[in-house]
Amino acid sequence: MNCKYCQSDHIIKFGQVKGIQRYFCKACNRKFVATDTIPKMQTGTKVIADVLNMYYEGMSENEIRRNLIQQDDNYISTGSVYNWARRFTDLATKEAQNYKPEVGRLWVADETVLDIDGKNVWFWDIIDTKTRFLIASHMSFTRTTKDAQALMKQAYERTGKLPRVIYTDSLRAYLDGIELTFGADTIHRQGSPFDVEVNTNLIERFHGTIKERTKVMRGFRRVDTARAFMDGWLVHYNFFRPHMSLKGKTPAEVAGINFPFRNWKGVCEQPYEKTARIEIAPRQPSIRAPKYRLSKRRLPRITPKPPKITPEIGSLR
Repeated sequence: MNCKYCQSDHIIKFGQVKGIQRYFCKACNRKFVATDTIPKMQTGTKVIADVLNMYYEGMSENEIRRNLIQQDDNYISTGSVYNWARRFTDLATKEAQNYKPEVGRLWVADETVLDIDGKNVWFWDIIDTKTRFLIASHMSFTRTTKDAQALMKQAYERTGKLPRVIYTDSLRAYLDGIELTFGADTIHRQGSPFDVEVNTNLIERFHGTIKERTKVMRGFRRVDTARAFMDGWLVHYNFFRPHMSLKGKTPAEVAGINFPFRNWKGVCEQPYEKTARIEIAPRQPSIRAPKYRLSKRRLPRITPKPPKITPEIGSLR
């Protein structure tokens, strides 16, 4: 076993906390636990990684719970699935923002609608045809030119590249959205999936992938929850999900990104300080006002003197 922080092998056992073995590194003077355990948690990293993979592959929280009960006799709650997804997705999302993909210049954009909390929410996606890299995702309550332009701006900021051709459906919002963002340097081609020349199979496969993602999102009741899931699914699709068309590689590998995590298990095995979502601030010393004690000794009574009256000058003789 090596240290989680400095990878040194100069470690010793450092007691147990609630049955979890702790270790101490003599090189960096830090304490840590084994890679398959997480402090303050009863579930190992392998089970949590399997839950995250099932969650982003399209299984609902109830389906994941039933699967763990049948396979491993592990009775977890649906709230645990949600908490694990939010906790470890934050770390993966922040790490993914540090890398810029080397994508091609042929992109495909598409949108779909879902009913969340009684409101129609539109999900916009844009993908690169060369690497299958999901460049950007956008969520909105409307389907206007401003929303299409927001998607294109996110794609440009992520890649720093102007596409040569963008394929979309016949939605008119893409006309001005693409032109306002990229100008005349980008060719916009519209039509149904069967009209888009050689990219028919790509769009059909991408539409199927979107349906797999939105199948889980139909159970959401809050917009912020759906947004967090969308960010996590983007990381799962680009960095952890291999593609048959890419010969078993992930879009990130084809795009030249050397991501430090190969799967969700690698994310869960990070030090506790990185994966903890709630950071508790150190307790500050309380500042108390000084107490003034009143003396019990009686003070002498002061009787006010009557004012001295001076006679007026006109009354003197």
